[in-house]
Amino acid sequence: MSSYTPHVIVLIGATASGKTELAIEIAKYFKTRIHNIDSRQIYKSMDIGTAKPSINQQEQIEHFLIDIAEPINQINVKQFQEIAKKSIDREINQNNLPFLVGGSGLYMNSLTKGFFVPDVPPQKNLREQLEQLGQKGCWELLKNCDPVSTKKINFADQIRTIRALEVFYVTGQPLSTQKVQNPPDWRILELGLDRDNLKERILQRTKNMFVSGIIEETKNLIVQYGCDLPILETIGYREAKSVLNNQITIDEAIELTTKKTIQFAKRQKTWFRNKNNPIWLNNKNLLKDAIIKIESFLD
Repeated sequence: MSSYTPHVIVLIGATASGKTELAIEIAKYFKTRIHNIDSRQIYKSMDIGTAKPSINQQEQIEHFLIDIAEPINQINVKQFQEIAKKSIDREINQNNLPFLVGGSGLYMNSLTKGFFVPDVPPQKNLREQLEQLGQKGCWELLKNCDPVSTKKINFADQIRTIRALEVFYVTGQPLSTQKVQNPPDWRILELGLDRDNLKERILQRTKNMFVSGIIEETKNLIVQYGCDLPILETIGYREAKSVLNNQITIDEAIELTTKKTIQFAKRQKTWFRNKNNPIWLNNKNLLKDAIIKIESFLD
């Protein structure tokens, strides 16, 4: 008796690289639906600042894992992994072709590589103390309690350093001893989108965000959830909040958001090259190249 291995398509790429538009065209061609793997588009009322697929785009192709939580109820990687896995399994059980699209590398790899992620929520007070200590001090702490992690985390990576310390202090066990892989029984085609003109695309998208109403969206989030809503520290929302507080002008907000987004995109590209190694699509004809690669994969 032969057993069939489910086929799964993945499209990854840095922010503003055009994943949404390309994914919709691919989904139309293959008559499939899209699973959003973006750590911010999962939240309701955060549409403009996360470049969430528009209502029109969602009407063209059904999207899963969008608007699944209130911004006040932050979902960590482990929780997302559990929710997304159930959704993808439903697609597989219905004999559909799961199509995963997103730029959140850790969230994506928690699914495709089956990372076990410690169920440790953010510890606000501990993080504040560690941030005050500084990256050098945090690094020394991590070397003492989890030297294995310091071999995998870049010395300058404050976010991952603090997260590793957070896991250790909450669980009493080093993060390195808790990370295991249990990859799913899927055959995966991972496609990558890497634009030559990404900086220009980021600038244009940032301008569009501020023209389209990210400041009003931020104001509504503050009215509904309070000005201390942690997720408002996301790039774009943080700068819009500063405009509302009369700390910077809109032009300065656009400049700051563009600069930080370019830095973020650079980190994403590094992650994808080091952790994923996808098949990069030809920028001259993205859709045609994607179709050829997917059809070959499905044969």
